[in-house]
Amino acid sequence: MYFNKSLHRNAWICSLLIGLFSFIIQAQTNNQVINGAVDMPKIDVLKNEFIFDKAPFLQCHAPTIVELKNGKILTSWFAGTHERHTDVGIYTSYLEDDKWSAPKKVADGVQNDSLRYPSWNPVLFENNKGILFLYYKIGPSPSTWWGMYKTSKDNGEHWSAAKRLPDSILGPIKNKPVQLGDSLIVSPSSVESENGEVWKAHIEISKDEGFTWTRSEIPSDPGVKLIQPTILQLPNDSLKVLMRSNQNGLMESISSDFGKSWSKAKLGEVKNPNSGVDAVTLANGNFLLVYNPTLSGKDWSDGRQKLNLAYSTDGKHWLNLLKLEDEDKGEFSYPAIIQDKAGLVHIVYTYNREKIKYVVIQLSN
Repeated sequence: MYFNKSLHRNAWICSLLIGLFSFIIQAQTNNQVINGAVDMPKIDVLKNEFIFDKAPFLQCHAPTIVELKNGKILTSWFAGTHERHTDVGIYTSYLEDDKWSAPKKVADGVQNDSLRYPSWNPVLFENNKGILFLYYKIGPSPSTWWGMYKTSKDNGEHWSAAKRLPDSILGPIKNKPVQLGDSLIVSPSSVESENGEVWKAHIEISKDEGFTWTRSEIPSDPGVKLIQPTILQLPNDSLKVLMRSNQNGLMESISSDFGKSWSKAKLGEVKNPNSGVDAVTLANGNFLLVYNPTLSGKDWSDGRQKLNLAYSTDGKHWLNLLKLEDEDKGEFSYPAIIQDKAGLVHIVYTYNREKIKYVVIQLSN
C-alpha cells in the first residue's frame, strides 16, 4: 500500500512538473507572439471621410488614386446610373488645402451622336517624366471592352484627346503600374471571356514611359480564374503579383526578370471572396494589402461587407492591422492604396456603390 501511495504521489509530482513546463513553454511562445505584435507598425488613422457627399450620378465604383509631382492627391472612379449603363463616365477629384474638389467628368464612352458605351475601371499613373496617364475601358462588358487612355502635363487640369490602345493591350485593368528605373513600366492586366468561364491574368510592359506595350502571360492551371493583379516589389529585383481568383483566396506568381516571365500561379495564404484587392510596397521594403477577408457566397457581392488592411514583411505572410469596414451587410470593395513621399498611406474604396471612401493612415514603430 505504501508503495502504491508513493507511486501515485510521484506520478502526481511528475504530472505537475510536466504541466508547469508546458505552461512555461506556452508562455514563452505567447511572449514571442506578443513581441512580434509589438514589432508590427503602430497605426494612426488621420482621415476617414467621403470624397463627396452629393454627386450628379446615382452609383460609383472602382476608385484609383495617385500622388502628383506637385504634392496634390488625385482620385478617379467610374459613375452613372449603374454599372454597365451607357451613361457611365470617368470622374476625377483633387485634394487641395484639405478639401476635395467637386467630381468632374473627364472621359466617357460616346462614339458618335447615336452610339454610346459605358466606361470602366480608371487607373491613374504618373511616369517619371511627370506625364500623368488616365487609363480606362470602354465597351458593353468586361469581355468586350477595349483599353483607352488620356494624358495630362498639368496635373490633370487638362487632358489630351482619348486614344485607343492596340487590340492586344488593355492597359492596367484595375490596379496601378509600377515603374522600375528610368523608363521600364510594369502594368497589371487581365482578360475575361464572353461567358465568364475564362479569366486570365497577364502583365503589360512598356519601355518608353507608358506609350507602347508588350504582353507577358501569367500561367495557371485549367479551371483557375485569375484577374486584376496587384504588384509587389520584392528584394533582389523580383516582382510578385497577388490576383483575384475563383479559389476563395488570392493567387500568387513571381517574376525574376522584370515581368518578362512568371511562375505558375499558386494559391497563397490570404482568403478572399473573388473581389478586387490592391497592395503597395512601402518605402522601407515592407507591404500593405487592402482586401475583403471573407469567402465567396451565393451572390457575387457576398463577402464584401468586410474590408481589412494587412501588413507583411515578405509578401507571403500577412497580419491584419486595421478593420476598415466590418458590417453584416454592404459592399466595401475595389480598394486602391498608395504611399506618398512623406510616408503617409492613402486608401480609397467603393462604399455601397453610393460614395467613395478616403482613409489616410500613418505608420510608426
